[in-house]
Amino acid sequence: MQKTETCKQRVGGASRKRRGKIWISVLALFLATAFLLVFFLSQKSKNAPNKAPAAAATLDSALGLVLTPQAGESRTDREISQLQQRIREDRNVELWLDRLGWEFVAKARETFDPGFYKLAEQCARCIEKRTPQSQEAMLLRAHVLQNLHRFKESETLARRLVQQRGLSFDYGLLGDALMEQGKLGDAVEAYQRMMNLKPDLRAYARAAHMRWLKGDLEGAIEAMQFAVSAASPGDAESAAWVNTRLAFYEFQAGRVNEAEQRCAFALSLQSDYAPTHLLKGKMLLVQSRFGEAVDALQNAVKLNPLPEYQWTLAEALRVAGKEDEASEIEAQLCQRGASSDPRTLALYLATRHESPETALRLARAELDSRGDVFTHDALAWSHAAAGNVAEAFSEMQRALAEGTQDARLFFHAGIIASEAGHSADAERWLRKASELSHLLLPSERNELQNVAARAASEPTKSFFARAKYRAENPNPNLKNR
Repeated sequence: MQKTETCKQRVGGASRKRRGKIWISVLALFLATAFLLVFFLSQKSKNAPNKAPAAAATLDSALGLVLTPQAGESRTDREISQLQQRIREDRNVELWLDRLGWEFVAKARETFDPGFYKLAEQCARCIEKRTPQSQEAMLLRAHVLQNLHRFKESETLARRLVQQRGLSFDYGLLGDALMEQGKLGDAVEAYQRMMNLKPDLRAYARAAHMRWLKGDLEGAIEAMQFAVSAASPGDAESAAWVNTRLAFYEFQAGRVNEAEQRCAFALSLQSDYAPTHLLKGKMLLVQSRFGEAVDALQNAVKLNPLPEYQWTLAEALRVAGKEDEASEIEAQLCQRGASSDPRTLALYLATRHESPETALRLARAELDSRGDVFTHDALAWSHAAAGNVAEAFSEMQRALAEGTQDARLFFHAGIIASEAGHSADAERWLRKASELSHLLLPSERNELQNVAARAASEPTKSFFARAKYRAENPNPNLKNR
């Protein structure tokens, strides 16, 4: 019981620590902005004493934020600095603000730091103050909202853009917002309009993901190969992304050599690309190359410390015999996961049977804004961990409705069907999970492999009853009980 309480305290207490850090960050940002504005005024006074500075360039706090100098020597960092200088020169301000906003978006994608999305949002705000209802600002803001998981707000702006001008990227943005909310039929229509207008990397990549969600793996591979062919070395992040996603599809299809080659190519484009290191680590785990897997996953977590990455690293550390390090990573997951990725934290807590009531709360809250199959799966799994078998079975049907071929979906479906007394369904889903077991984490594969044996020896003891027992009695000798 002590372990459950500890995780509950981590999840709950993290919010108080975050509030303190947020106030410190806000104060530091305010002071930095004030200094920059004073410095800017003094320089304008020295260099052009007879020319009054533009009010928007001196009094606009949002402008002060986006003009804050950025550290770094990458191509994106240099571009950001050049655009900031052009804005300070007060020529074509709206044009440069729009470009600066998209460079901040690029920086966010490269570094996985959501703070750059907030800077991009400030660029949109600056444009809107000068030109209300600006379509460029609307597009930039909608893209930021999408990446901050505010899908309903993003959909509203995307629909407005589609009505006003209907460019390819407008339809792509609308499709993304619809897809994340589980409205796949409408999303497919938006993506088709995008493809008709401009069949490029972005359109092909979205088509591939939609085919994968619908259970068409070979169709997803075909579409993503088109996306890879359309990639440009000048946009290394996008090229690395489509190659990594294609590698995942090939890995799911059992084409390990091809997947490894794709990962190597993606890392040649962008050596510090976190999703590629994550996928590489997962593939090494399947091959029992635990030391190499730990190295790859540590690189991934260093670049992008999200719960999915931390959970995978903790699993690798544990199978590599590094129990203390695994527990340390899991503590960080519990402490920060509620703010960075509540859905994955809910899955983790339910899987480990640590604070299932917290898992249920997080999954329910996520469903308010994100209604895709994986959120329904998280809610179903959390319901099951909390003992709500009927609700779990109902949610699981929603998660399976689109035909998505995913090992974790099938594993959860099999366990929940078994708990609900649907033995034929349980056998079917567990068989499908076994066919894709290389996509599961080591502990999930271990559970899947032992389900049949446990059912035969303890037919009256449920999966979650055993999970609860293990959580309350953390003895490694009981791992197969």
